[in-house]
Amino acid sequence: MDNIHNHPTPADALVVFGVTGDLAHKMIFPALYALVKQGTLAVPIVGVAAPQWPLEQLREYAKDSIQQSGQIDDPQALDTLLSVLRYVGGDYNDPETFETLRKTLGEACRPTHYLAIPPSLFATVIKGLSEAGLSDGARVVIEKPFGRDLASALELNRIALSAFPEHSIFRIDHYLGKEAIMNILYFRFANSFLEPIWNRNYVKSVQITLSENFGVKGRGGFYESAGCLRDVIQNHLFQIIALLAMEAPAFQGYSAVHNEKAKVFQAMRPLQAADIVRGQYIGYRQEQGVAEDSDVETFCALRLFIDSWRWEGVPWYVRAGKCLAATAAEVLVELKPPPQKLFDDSAPISGLSNYLRFRLSPNSAVALAARVKHPGKEFIGDLRELFLLEELAGAESPYERLLGDALAGDGALFTREDSVEAAWAVVDPVLTAHDPVHPYEPGSWGPKQADTLLGTGESWHNPVATA
Repeated sequence: MDNIHNHPTPADALVVFGVTGDLAHKMIFPALYALVKQGTLAVPIVGVAAPQWPLEQLREYAKDSIQQSGQIDDPQALDTLLSVLRYVGGDYNDPETFETLRKTLGEACRPTHYLAIPPSLFATVIKGLSEAGLSDGARVVIEKPFGRDLASALELNRIALSAFPEHSIFRIDHYLGKEAIMNILYFRFANSFLEPIWNRNYVKSVQITLSENFGVKGRGGFYESAGCLRDVIQNHLFQIIALLAMEAPAFQGYSAVHNEKAKVFQAMRPLQAADIVRGQYIGYRQEQGVAEDSDVETFCALRLFIDSWRWEGVPWYVRAGKCLAATAAEVLVELKPPPQKLFDDSAPISGLSNYLRFRLSPNSAVALAARVKHPGKEFIGDLRELFLLEELAGAESPYERLLGDALAGDGALFTREDSVEAAWAVVDPVLTAHDPVHPYEPGSWGPKQADTLLGTGESWHNPVATA
C-alpha cells in the first residue's frame, strides 16, 4: 500500500547484526542477492558478529548461502553484492565493537540496523548503538519474537524507544511479507461485494489453521523456551486475524492500516484457560534439548472473540502445530445458512454452508463455496468452489520484500508498538495458567480435546496440502 503522507528517505547503509548466523545464511543473503538483481540495493552492507572472520570468509559464506538457496543466475549481481560487503567482528558488550562499526560506516548517516540475533541480545545491541551515536537518523529492524510476554514486550519497547523514534523501529514478522497474506488486505477492501456480509449478521465462524507435518527439526532447545503459542499464534496468526477483522483504513497509508489493526487487538477478549487446548506430539520429549517431563506445547488451539460492533459473538477458531497431517496454512470464513430450509439438502444437514477460503500456503488461492443443483427434478446439489486466484509466478520472497521496505523506510508490513502490546495482553493470562499438554500422534490433526472448543455441530476444517 502506498503511503501518500510520508516520503521517508532511503537508507544509505545496511548493518546486519548476527551476519554469521543461521537466519542470515538461510534467508537474508538470498534476499539481498534478489534485491541487487532488481537494482534496488546499492548501499554498503556491514555484517557484525562475534567471530573474528576475515572479510573473504564472510564473502564465501554469502556465496554459499545463495548457492544453497537456489542458483547463481546473475554472476554480475553476485559480484556486486560481495563487493559492497564489510565485516566487523566483536563482542556486542564491548563499546569498541560499535566504535569500529562507526568507522566502517564512514560517511553513511542513515543506516538501517537489522538485528538478526537472539532476543536476549536485542537490548544490548540497541544500547550499544545508542551510546555510540549510531541510532541518530537510523532505523532498527527487530526480528520476532518481540518479547515473550506483556511485561518483556513493554520493557523491550521502552529500550527501543529510548534509542529510536517509533517510526524508525521496524518490528519484522516475515509472515506479513507473504504475497498471500497481503492479498487478504487487498481482496477485502478492493471488492465491494464482501462488505455487506462481512460481519456478525452473516458470518457464523472463522477458522485459521497453520499446520506443519514435521517436528522441531533439532531446535528442541529453542522450542522449550517458546512453544507454539508464542512461536506462531501470538504473532503470525494474530496478524492474519487483524487483516480479516479490521475496519477499512481511513486513508491510503500504512499508518491508517496500523491504526485499524491495533483496534482489533484491543477489542480481543483476553484468553482464559477454557479457551485454549495445548498438545504435544508423541516423541517430542526425546528430541535433543527437551526436558524429559516437558509441558511445552507443540500444538495449540484457541477460541477467540473480538468484542467489536462488527464481530460481537462470532467465534474465531485458531490452531497451529507441528507433526500434523499436512503442511498448510488456510483460513475458512463460514457464512450462516439461509434462514429457511427450502430444499431437501439444506444446511446444516449437509455440513458446511457457504464459505470463503483463503489458502495461504503451500500455494495460495482464494475460493468461494456455493451450492449448485444437480440435474434432474430433485432439489439437491453439491457445494462447489469457485476459484478466484491461484499462485502467481515471480512473487518476491517475504525477506526480499521486507528488507527492501525497511531500507526504503516503508513500515506498511511491520508491526507497531501498540499492536504488539495489545496482542500480548490477549494471550498473557494463559501463558502460565493452563491445563497440561495432551499427547497426540504424529501425522494426526492434534489432540481430540481441541474439538471441545468448537460450537455445537461444528468441526475443524482440515486443509489439504496440495489442494
